[in-house]
Order: sequence, then structure tokens, then C-alpha cells
Amino acid sequence: MRRLRAQAAWLGGPGLTRDVLIEIEDGKFSALRTDSTFAAPILRGIVLPAFVNTHSHAFHRALRGRTHEQGGDFWAWRDLMYRVADELYPDTYRRLAAGVFAEMLSGGITAVGEFHYLHHAAGGERYPNPSAMGHALMQAAAEAGIRLTLIDTCYLTGSVAGAPLRPPQARFSDGSVEAWADRVRVLAADVADAPLVQLAVAAHSVRAVPAKDLGTIRRVADELGLPVHVHVSEQPAENEACIAEHGVTPTELLVDTGVLAPGATAIHATHLSERDIELLAASGAAVCLCPTTERDLGDGLGPAAELARAGVPLSLGTDSNAVVDMFEEARGVELHDRLRTQARGVHAPASLVDAAGRNGGDALGWSGLGRLEPGAPADFIVVDTSSYRLAGIGPDSSLAEVIFAATRDDVADVFVGGRQIVAHGRHAGAWDPGALGGGLAAVLE
Repeated sequence: MRRLRAQAAWLGGPGLTRDVLIEIEDGKFSALRTDSTFAAPILRGIVLPAFVNTHSHAFHRALRGRTHEQGGDFWAWRDLMYRVADELYPDTYRRLAAGVFAEMLSGGITAVGEFHYLHHAAGGERYPNPSAMGHALMQAAAEAGIRLTLIDTCYLTGSVAGAPLRPPQARFSDGSVEAWADRVRVLAADVADAPLVQLAVAAHSVRAVPAKDLGTIRRVADELGLPVHVHVSEQPAENEACIAEHGVTPTELLVDTGVLAPGATAIHATHLSERDIELLAASGAAVCLCPTTERDLGDGLGPAAELARAGVPLSLGTDSNAVVDMFEEARGVELHDRLRTQARGVHAPASLVDAAGRNGGDALGWSGLGRLEPGAPADFIVVDTSSYRLAGIGPDSSLAEVIFAATRDDVADVFVGGRQIVAHGRHAGAWDPGALGGGLAAVLE
């Protein structure tokens, strides 16, 4: 058994609890109780549940800061993204992703959902192992020490109307939903033996998967017992094309085909009608918001408040990784709604922490993550309160003071399954900013 003593920890409610003794056995919390006398190493700062990054595209990290001078919209940005994708192969993908995952860990993220559709070689040529790129991501996660849900994504068409894929998209496709399903079944057996890795499946979007094939993705998920993810209504043009082709919105189509149901997560859900929100709530599906990406790409401000009021669980993702800071993502949910509604205090701080942790764990199949409670995986972070940003915040502060003031740079220590991965803000392994820079150089040179 390992024992640690937190100066303060968030155990639920609006405030922090002083002098919390944390006991860990077999990678899980066995007890958390108030105890100021037990001799144990002291965690100097505020202990919070570790963050869960529900939606990431690791290779988009190579675009950080490099797409702004051209201007344009989401569709122009997408063309630049395709150019980066063309430069990635298993080894360069592994190097880049390991650095990105280490960056996530150093900011308090201990589990990531990698929405993976970069399956094959340029031009669509198959590797000897058809899931070589997925295995590269698994190796990268193992090197960094992060929990990974590999979200294997079906991508077949170039538009809602079924346009053929453009040349840069060829490597995303297995050719048919049946070929995708066969590859996923083999991958599921591989993942079963991989520590700290789980599998999920996805339809990329109604743009990339024909309506006739959407039900197959849900059937494969049910067959294998996997979560389902899908991009939904990220852009108005997607909605317009879906209505023109099918007479319904993307949400309506995904509910009708069974994709949006319990165990499913809709990514973005930015441009929803009132009817869409009602359908999402009734379906039992969840929604993942990606505030920093949605504003970086000019996507728009989604109806987070309305979804929350309807009872739809909200989680958070860093998506394009233009920013990797879950404090910023959590604040973004509230601040975006302040801009939309011209009201403050739309989301309770505790609900923002749940969105940044436990709801993401549920969406990625990591039951119990994001909780400081007995039986949950012992993933937690220590927030150092000695920075200028957090001056005046301490054990008697509210949760809101931490969430609305801290940044990733205030995360001092990170534990995964009770094992310390980050100490004093530095990753314990070989991955540091220089290593990430090397991975980026391999892609960009």
C-alpha cells in the first residue's frame, strides 16, 4: 500500500478538503480520508482528479501556429492538415504522437481518446500490418505513459452526397465498411493484450460515411462491446448538405441509423437545432466539446448550456491540439456560454471538472477515471499554488478559484495508476519539449 497526504484535495462540492490521506493499492484508491497526523509524504498543492482528453488528433499538433497567416475557414485549414498527413508514416507518427502524449501528461491528462483515421500509406497503399499506424499510436502511448483509447475511425467518402475521396484522403479509407470492420476485429484482439490501451470505433462524420453504412458501425461496436464516436454538425455546411441529401440533420440521421445511442459520443455538436438537442438527450448519447479548437478554426459557439440542461453528459477534448490545456478547455465551456447568453455562472465549477475528467472517462471506456474515491483508478494531479496566477489560492479556497485561474503550467505532479509520471512539472521519462520538437521536425522538414 502507498500512502500520500494532500494539503488539500477536491472530494466533491464547491470547496476543497484539508489534510486528505490518500491510500493506494494495486493502482486504485483504497481510501481517501481526512487525517492530519498520519506520517506520509506530503503533496504540496491542491489535488484534483486527473484530466481525460476525450478527443484528439495527435498529428494536428504539427500545425500549431502555422495556419494563421493564410486566413480562410475550416475548409482551408483542412487542406493544410492533409499536407501534414501526407508526411506521416509509422515511425514519424510514433515519434510525433509520443511527444504530444507527453505534453498532455505534463498538463495533467492521463487518458486520451485518439480519433484515428490515418490508417494506410500515402495513396492508400496497405502496410503489411493493415493497422500499423494504430500500433504506432499504441507504442507512442506506452512510451509516454498515458492511457490510450484508440478510436478506430471509418472514412469512406468525400462528401455527404458520396463524392469519391480526394488523393490526400485515400490513406484514410479501407475501401468499404466491411473491410474496415474486418480490420477492426483483428485490431481488437491485439488491443486486448496491450496494457493501458482500450479500443473504440467511430464514423468520421456523415460526410465521410454513407448513410447505408452507418448502422454497420453501430453493429460492430455492439459486437465488440466498444464505445462509438462521431463528428457531428461541426460546420453549417455539413448540416446543409445532409438536409439536401437526406432531408434530415446529421443528428437525426445518426439517431435514425442507431449510431447515436447509449455508449456513443457526438464530437463538437456545434450547430444543433432545438430538435437535435431533444434527440441527443433522448438517445442516451453524450457530447464532447473542444472549445479551443472550435474557436481556433472559427467553427462557432455550441449550445453547451442547452445540452447540459437537457441532461446530455459533456466531456472535453483538445482536438487539433492547437492548445493542450484542460483548464482552458473547461473554462472555455463557461466563457463561450457567457458570450452567447450574456450571463455568468452558467456552469457550476464541479460540472466543468466532471467534463474534464469523469465524463471523458465514461466516453472512452475508462470507468472510474476522473474521480477521487475508493475503487477508482489512482489517476490524480497536484496543482502548485505558488505561481503569480494562483497567489492567494490555498486549502481554504473554492474549486472555482482553481478552475478559473490555473493553467497547465501550474500542474506540478501527475500520477497514473498511483505511479508518478510527472514530477515538478517535468515528465519522468525521456520525453521533453526537445524530444517533441524532434518529432515535429521529422514531419515538417
